[in-house]
Amino acid sequence: MLTRREALNTLAAPLMSNNKYPIIDPHVHVWKRDPRYPWAKETTKPPEKDATPEMLLELMNANGVARTVIIQVIHYRWDNSYALDVLRKYPQYFRGVARVNPESASAPDDASRLAEQGFQGVRLSPAVDATGDWFRGPLMPPLWKRCRDLKISMNILTGTSRLPDVAALTEQFPDLTVVIDHMADCPADRPDELKKLLALARYPRVFVKVSHTWSVSKMPYPYKDAQEQVRKLYDAFGPQRLMWGTDWPIVEAHCTYAQALAMVRDEMKFLNEEDKSWMLSRTVERVWNFS
Repeated sequence: MLTRREALNTLAAPLMSNNKYPIIDPHVHVWKRDPRYPWAKETTKPPEKDATPEMLLELMNANGVARTVIIQVIHYRWDNSYALDVLRKYPQYFRGVARVNPESASAPDDASRLAEQGFQGVRLSPAVDATGDWFRGPLMPPLWKRCRDLKISMNILTGTSRLPDVAALTEQFPDLTVVIDHMADCPADRPDELKKLLALARYPRVFVKVSHTWSVSKMPYPYKDAQEQVRKLYDAFGPQRLMWGTDWPIVEAHCTYAQALAMVRDEMKFLNEEDKSWMLSRTVERVWNFS
């Protein structure tokens, strides 16, 4: 395992793959079992193993991934301290998406503070049952407006039944960049539900992460049924609004980091090299600024 010093020495130059573009992973998590970064009181089953940036940098180096976007993990809830410290240690490699408490009236001001600290997005996770109905409530428009004014992304982790609510908010704030995580975890055998995601293609600022193929699939790797789902998203959104993502380290319970990359780079035969340059790199750079 790389120490921080070893990671810095090994990765002193920007990571590049054999492609003509830097591969960027827009969906990873980091955490550390450390009393300086306590778990949220709601976290009853904290992770048993660390997921540190040094571990991630080692994987990136081995797979030719140049940069990543750290998504604030739910175990810390609204305390983004660990992610922020990682961003400050390795600014050349990481960008960040923070969490704010969506049921707090202070959420817009919290988003402003986090943006000042360097985060380039906010993530919300509305449940599809009644516990997620805050997503339809009066606190959402002020938060969405603030993110639009700050020019940071709104990242949504939810299921397909909540996507009409996403559409309603997007109607109000069409200039806000919205990213749907993990293809809304739409099961590959539910094409009727996929239509709710495809319907968002009419909004030019909505992007979709092609990730969790292992979760939506009913088949073993390389998840041919999930690939068919991606093909439909490709036809609706185009590669300029699709991006891959590993969801490291969660992905390791299902396939390797290398396999998650290979899903888009090698296994999806309907993608040409231009498509891959978008989905592995340029689409990500449309949403997060790495300059």
